[in-house]
Amino acid sequence: MSSEALLETHGLQGGYGRKHVVYDVSLAVRRAEIVALLGHNGAGKTTTIKTIFGMLPSLGGRVVFDGEDATVAGCRRNVMRGMTMVPSERFTFPGLTVRENLLLGATHERGATVREARYARVAALFPVLAERPAQRAETLSGGQQRMLSFGIALMSGPRLLLLDEPSLGLAPALVTALFDAIAVLANEEGLGVLLLEQNVGQALRIAHRVAVMRSGRVILEESAGAMRARRAYWELF
Repeated sequence: MSSEALLETHGLQGGYGRKHVVYDVSLAVRRAEIVALLGHNGAGKTTTIKTIFGMLPSLGGRVVFDGEDATVAGCRRNVMRGMTMVPSERFTFPGLTVRENLLLGATHERGATVREARYARVAALFPVLAERPAQRAETLSGGQQRMLSFGIALMSGPRLLLLDEPSLGLAPALVTALFDAIAVLANEEGLGVLLLEQNVGQALRIAHRVAVMRSGRVILEESAGAMRARRAYWELF
């Protein structure tokens, strides 16, 4: 096990009930590193991160987070230790304001100064949210709700982000802004990021390393630079 790794999986298996979807996934994410997990729909990417996060039970293998076995830790324990996940759905509390939504993300943080510092950081990353603190989430545009769900996750003070299709349903300009924010979080704040994405171009623009999944297994790992240098990569999927 690498001492540099923030997250490691070893032969991870997962699925739904008795149905296996993920058969053997071993990967690592280091601090300040963005790892893109690529593959067609149905390859097992979402099942993988849900199993890592504790939303689904592991059916085999191990998850190690910051040197501690997290295979059966559960979502709450993982969040408390610095892991968070942003699902592909727009996860917000529709009847609450933007500010109320964001502060809910820091519920476990008792220090008001820390909560406000995190709020200021999210506002700096997403100015469109800073302009609408009293607006109800249900009245935001789809792209704004996506940013809000991302902001809620950041309010927990994570060290590891698990991101499931962050570009889904967003206009190109918003996709670029969101991916720029992800790169800033990794480069300036040292967050580790495991990024699931169908927008291969955007993923490769900010990723450091790439893992490709097919049929529930990782079939290739290489640097993002090596992947970008390929003349074609769709045959891998």
